[in-house]
Amino acid sequence: MGIILDGNRRWAEQSSYPRWLGHWRGAQTAVEMLNWCLDLGIKTVTLYVLSAENLDRSKDEVKELLRVIDEKLLELKANDRIMSERVAIKALGRIERLPESTRKLLRELEEVTENNENRFLNIAIAYGGRDELIDVMRRIGEEIQDGKIVPSQVTSKTIEKYLYTSHLPNPEPDLIIRTSGEERLSGFLLWQSAYSELVFIDDCWPDFRKIDLMRAIRTFQRRKRRFGR
Repeated sequence: MGIILDGNRRWAEQSSYPRWLGHWRGAQTAVEMLNWCLDLGIKTVTLYVLSAENLDRSKDEVKELLRVIDEKLLELKANDRIMSERVAIKALGRIERLPESTRKLLRELEEVTENNENRFLNIAIAYGGRDELIDVMRRIGEEIQDGKIVPSQVTSKTIEKYLYTSHLPNPEPDLIIRTSGEERLSGFLLWQSAYSELVFIDDCWPDFRKIDLMRAIRTFQRRKRRFGR
């Protein structure tokens, strides 16, 4: 399952709160949602936490947003359930664009959970779907330049080998949820989402409830998936 955590700023503005409070409340909701997913036995969850474009917002907002992210990453690191449930955590994106403090926390989370193989939590941060595909093409170009393969040998499997999600047993989300009423993917998992079922929810992310998750899953269960056939 993939989740686009949208509407934190809008939630704050609608309530006349500072924007940082919207991001903080959204982060709290994300923690609650992860517990619901563990309770429901959902094997893989990918959270769209911070897009590459989000980093172009005002310096003050980005600083506050990254402060909230660092706080929640520290909480994840201390969360006993991550290890008891054998959750492997992986950051997806151009992590080099992040401050060293955030990169360090992400590296530590990846290292401490790298041997876990029961559940998978992916944090899409400084992430862009187009960036991901550009990075894949560069890697394949290097293989061609080094004489390891020829262009005619490039297949979908070649591409999938270099995607940020190549570590996952199943990199293609069955269901993608987006909050705040916006009905687009905004570059989220462009290759992987080709046949994902999409559910859009009007409420902003901080107001997301367990009942919303259950309704989204029920909607998914009612759909007949044909995968283009």
